Amino acid sequence: MDSAVFLELLQRHRAIAVIRTDELNQGLHLAQAAAAGGLRLIEITWNSRYPSQLITQLREQLPHCHIGAGTMLAISDLEQAIAAGAEFCFAPYTHLPMVQWAREHHLPLVPGALTPSEIVTAWQAGACAVKVFPISAVGGASYIRSLQGPLGAIPLVPTGGVTLANAPALLQAGATAVGLSTGLFANTAIAQADWDSITHTCQQLVEVCQAITPLSPPVL
Repeated sequence: MDSAVFLELLQRHRAIAVIRTDELNQGLHLAQAAAAGGLRLIEITWNSRYPSQLITQLREQLPHCHIGAGTMLAISDLEQAIAAGAEFCFAPYTHLPMVQWAREHHLPLVPGALTPSEIVTAWQAGACAVKVFPISAVGGASYIRSLQGPLGAIPLVPTGGVTLANAPALLQAGATAVGLSTGLFANTAIAQADWDSITHTCQQLVEVCQAITPLSPPVL
């Protein structure tokens, strides 16, 4: 998958389910619940247990979904993720050699950034979009909205504290898509293996994403 195709998927689906787990079977159940709820972009964090196996199995079990890897910290992580079948990758920070390597290998990589300077640096290095992380620590939707004037051409994907309640505001503020982890996968539901509850939450998120029309960037 090239970066243009992945960006189109972000723009169409508007949400990524982010799964972090210490159990292989639990990870499979979480991804299946997300897919049953209508989510089509699923990220397995690399600090999960057995992330390679999870990605490989989910590529087989959920052919209608796009499976990626998150928490990429080094080029070696990207290499292993590709070998496992990851179609896209997210990183918590911007490491320019990783961005360049991903471009050369036609791997959509969304590096993390926070300040305007970091966001522009990631974009100019060739990122297909930029992960704004952690969004809950810097004002949420108001921060995304404030970036739209000078940086409105850069696709932003806020993560870190995104929930079903605040996702609409982030999308309306101009985010291309949002990434949700605990906002989708409640600890109580996981502890009780209540996959139906998780599916219902994911369905609600899909409905929210379909109903949102992003605000136009302000004219300066």
